[in-house]
Amino acid sequence: MDFQTELKGRIAETQELLMRYLPEEKGYQKTVLEAMNYSVLAGGKRLRPILMTETYRLFGGTGRIIEPFAAAIELIHTYSLVHDDLPAMDNDEYRRGKKTTHAVYGEAVGILAGDALLNYAYETAAKAFIMEPGNADVGRAFGVLANKAGIYGMVGGQTADVESEGAGTLSADKLTFIYRMKTGALIEAAMLTGAILAGAGEAEQALIEQAAGEIGMAFQIQDDILDMTSTLEVLGKPIGSDQKNEKTTYVSLFGMEQAKEKAGQLFGDAMERLNALPVQNPFLSELLRSLIHREK
Repeated sequence: MDFQTELKGRIAETQELLMRYLPEEKGYQKTVLEAMNYSVLAGGKRLRPILMTETYRLFGGTGRIIEPFAAAIELIHTYSLVHDDLPAMDNDEYRRGKKTTHAVYGEAVGILAGDALLNYAYETAAKAFIMEPGNADVGRAFGVLANKAGIYGMVGGQTADVESEGAGTLSADKLTFIYRMKTGALIEAAMLTGAILAGAGEAEQALIEQAAGEIGMAFQIQDDILDMTSTLEVLGKPIGSDQKNEKTTYVSLFGMEQAKEKAGQLFGDAMERLNALPVQNPFLSELLRSLIHREK
């Protein structure tokens, strides 16, 4: 398997899927629709919808029921980035190598575009109820997606993160909470939703959720490392943002070498869990491996 070729194909598939679900830019609300589409189409790895789809395939899923959920999770992820870049948050002007949404459309439309993307994500995922009205797993998957994106997941982690800025050095326990919620929860949502929709058993779902949490934690630690070692040209966004905003990171708390060791350990634990499954998806395994060794 040529992983890079396979990955390009998966990204292209996901891009085509997103194009089918994005709203048409017309009407008196046209500006916010343009801002939504600009935000989604500004680039990105499309990691979360690919993780969802590949986990669905891991457990034998073959239908189209995964599609609205895959589109929805990318919309949720994009909304979180739009709001994260706002002046009240990280105040970044570049994302994925392009001007951020608020830098192009202004702060007010930036806020509204994020709000719109989140609401539109749930509208999109809800289409699955019509596709398979008798499938109880659709409701379970919808609940997971909402929970992991909300106050008990990504929003909860983001809140703790914002409140911690300028508050001095965080404890390892609080930093882990922030990472698990802010970054890990949506990766858990992606992989767990894929498993649920494919009909995985409860024990398999629990294993996937735990492995995804470890991957999410490792992913965020790698993000910390890149914020200290990469460049704007490679990373596609300003480096040094964490230090500028006086944020505690795994690197600032434990040092670069220990951060690298921890990311490797978490990845190893996650792969051990996945390798214990009776089913395998070589592309998914290679994709997860690439996340820990990524440069952007």
